[in-house]
Amino acid sequence: MRQALLALLFCLTPLHAAELTLELPGGTRTWDTVALLAHPKAQNVTIADDVSYKKTMAYRAVPLAALLEGVTPDQHLQAVALDGFAAELGAAPLLATQGARAWLAIEDPDEPWPPLARGKPSAGPFYLVWTNPRAGNIGPEQWPFQVARIRYLPAVAERFPALLPAADAGAEVQAGFAQFQKNCLACHRLNGAGDAQFGPDLNIPHNPTEYLAGDFLPRYIRDPQSLRRWPEGKMPGFSKDVLSDAELGQLIGYLRHMAGRKVAP
Repeated sequence: MRQALLALLFCLTPLHAAELTLELPGGTRTWDTVALLAHPKAQNVTIADDVSYKKTMAYRAVPLAALLEGVTPDQHLQAVALDGFAAELGAAPLLATQGARAWLAIEDPDEPWPPLARGKPSAGPFYLVWTNPRAGNIGPEQWPFQVARIRYLPAVAERFPALLPAADAGAEVQAGFAQFQKNCLACHRLNGAGDAQFGPDLNIPHNPTEYLAGDFLPRYIRDPQSLRRWPEGKMPGFSKDVLSDAELGQLIGYLRHMAGRKVAP
């Protein structure tokens, strides 16, 4: 569904007219493709093991920190894609100038990027990519493509109290809540809470821990197609490099905990 919608949006939006809106504490600014390609800090970057293309890619890109005027490391941002994918991003990694470093890749209309798959659009016109992502434990949900807007928002816990574990929940459940924010919230809502527009809710009407017994839920998260072979399925698998066994256990513990905290949307 996501790729089909992206293809339609790609056809309806001329690449040369692409715009990126930044809604930051100091105000709102819109950049277009031409201005970003001409940015004084734009440079060529090589991304090894690109998350979306699954190979090494080269881009013309601007350090994202150069665009985030007035943003401080303690703040929170959200990158919204054309299809409603909403990546929740702490500002500190985006502002870093060493280790894992965030870049806004800009698709040049004269040198378009390849499609993500046969019959699909590219990752452009704007794509958040990372150099040395392992240094910052950057996960695949922190690589949003087809980005249309980056905005400053209060933290997830403040915006969506329906996502919060009980006050007396243990450290493992709290850690699972952090994993949920990092790996799931960009696509899914829970208790109707969240900004993503296309993933199913993970608690209403039923939590996956209620209908995937035994080891089926961990297996599904690791490799969705191993349980439900569906050519149009878009959920990626989360390998141990992305989500360790301990972190996966924390995430499932949070989901199991929230099954007892259903809130009608």
